[in-house]
Amino acid sequence: MTILVTGATGNTGRHVVAELVRRGQRVRALTRNPAAAAAKLPPGVDLVAGTHTAPDTLDAALAGVSGLHITVTAGLAAVGAELVQRAVEAGVRRMTIVWGGGVGPVEQAVAASGVEWTRLEPQEFMSNTLNWIDSIRVEGVVREPYDFPSAIVHEADIAAVAVTALLEDGHAGRAYNLTGPQSLTPRERISILARAVGRDITFAAITHEQAIERLMATGVPRADAEYVIGWYAAPTAEATTVVDTVEKVTGRPARTFEEWANEHADRF
Repeated sequence: MTILVTGATGNTGRHVVAELVRRGQRVRALTRNPAAAAAKLPPGVDLVAGTHTAPDTLDAALAGVSGLHITVTAGLAAVGAELVQRAVEAGVRRMTIVWGGGVGPVEQAVAASGVEWTRLEPQEFMSNTLNWIDSIRVEGVVREPYDFPSAIVHEADIAAVAVTALLEDGHAGRAYNLTGPQSLTPRERISILARAVGRDITFAAITHEQAIERLMATGVPRADAEYVIGWYAAPTAEATTVVDTVEKVTGRPARTFEEWANEHADRF
């Protein structure tokens, strides 16, 4: 079976590709820049140019594909139903989807597709820590408005669950809440990261509005920035509560933030 991975060089997509290759599967990776992707993905992957937000251009990419992995990204909501329809018409029999933080149009289209599907509902990604790179490198400081705990999950664990659902029976029609093994505050993550990096890192509180303005400075619309920072101000129970879904699905414990920090220490 050939599996098409959208967003193949993204935070989760690249791990999905690597895990599929490790398990001996034929993988087709959808990427805007195949030449650049070749340096980031394992050898033997079929690299195809394109984006899942333009499904009318993906007939060739979907040809002969029996499994599809979708990551919901900006711009997909308007065309997600078409992507799903084209995938079904091309013969896709199983889909996994990493939700966009809620059950929106794309998630609904996958659930109504008539094929086997599994929805992955990860809480905060450990890779969000990469947003601290510049301030840690330059000042040894992390600035955040809140210090609430978050059950952060390793992107490779999200991928491992996706691959298990794509390759093994028993996961159709399931929605999996995914967390790591610990619920950690920013201060606790900073402490772990400081040990991995080998330098002191301090926490500095900023206001809610400063956090919104900082996000808007990166090009995020104000409404979206307010939503994101509001989530940190009042996290849901799911966002802070550890569950063992990763272990139940994959058969091994979820990776810790300490493991993630050691993997990425050189970037800080």
